[in-house]
Amino acid sequence: MGRLVNIAIDGPAGAGKSTVAKLAAEKLGYVYIDTGAMYRAVTLQALMDKIDMSDETNLTRIAESVDLALRADESGNTRVFLNGVDVSRQIRTPEVSRNVSLVSQVPGVRRRMMQLQKEMGARSGVVMEGRDIGTQVLPDAEMKFFLTASVEERARRRYAELIHRGFTVTYDEVYKDIAQRDNIDSHRAVAPLKPARDAEIIDCTGMTVEQVVDAIAARVSGRSL
Repeated sequence: MGRLVNIAIDGPAGAGKSTVAKLAAEKLGYVYIDTGAMYRAVTLQALMDKIDMSDETNLTRIAESVDLALRADESGNTRVFLNGVDVSRQIRTPEVSRNVSLVSQVPGVRRRMMQLQKEMGARSGVVMEGRDIGTQVLPDAEMKFFLTASVEERARRRYAELIHRGFTVTYDEVYKDIAQRDNIDSHRAVAPLKPARDAEIIDCTGMTVEQVVDAIAARVSGRSL
């Protein structure tokens, strides 16, 4: 492999960023950082505190005051700790999914999360995924990828994931949620979702997770996609 680099993986909701980033990190021997989980943890705390999702002052206060930690368990899975409590399952509920884009567009929340993420990415050999990693968090990352897929494809994947986790949802609800999140993420005033100018775009519609991971690993290893 030679010199370790930083890898930024961005893309819309349901594009498979977390799974791809985690597996790519394992394949390359890199450290995986799930930035979306951090925003989800802040959203969970806001919901528990019954904060209005338009209350930017209190949402910023939460982001600046909570203790967030990402730790790998014995299986290599990332566990998310909020004020010392493992909330890895709670942050994946449909309610958190419906509200996380509203929370993540708050300037104060993004400022605090980006600060933490930049600290995590200060060393090389990191795979970081999110929506503004290549454009804002790690603009100097040597390798940048933007994963995308049709809304239908992403909704099918997210629906299957939620059902597998034991949540009760319908495909139509998931489709509507993803379409709404796309709109919010792409049009927010601060760090909107878009590919970095030097990112390689991978349309993973119809691709397996393994195919996407192999494509990224091959590119990072210096081979063509």
